[in-house]
Amino acid sequence: MYAREIFRVLAEAGEDGLSVQKTALHVFNACNSFFSEVSLDEVRAYVSRFLAANSRNPNSMVERTQTRGVYHLNLHSQQTQQLMLQFEDERTEEQDKESRPAAEDLSLSLFDEAPFR
Repeated sequence: MYAREIFRVLAEAGEDGLSVQKTALHVFNACNSFFSEVSLDEVRAYVSRFLAANSRNPNSMVERTQTRGVYHLNLHSQQTQQLMLQFEDERTEEQDKESRPAAEDLSLSLFDEAPFR
């Protein structure tokens, strides 16, 4: 559940990466809702474990930066490149939806001021 959000946040962060704390905060804000509350501590613990576990292998999708506790996507990984293409497709679809003109409302209203005879 949180993994996709972690990847999305790191993709937006770019090469500079993002700290575990900031990544956890972004994931918390994206996944927390009125009907489905999650604990910030729970999210922070998951993000921390996820990033540590997924940055051990040199071919993994996530890698550590020179700064302690900061991670970014491994752009040399084929999996990461595929993920970036998926995110780009999603962004394109969202932009297409936003750029489409709204359909004209042709419905009749009960409250139109029609002349009565």
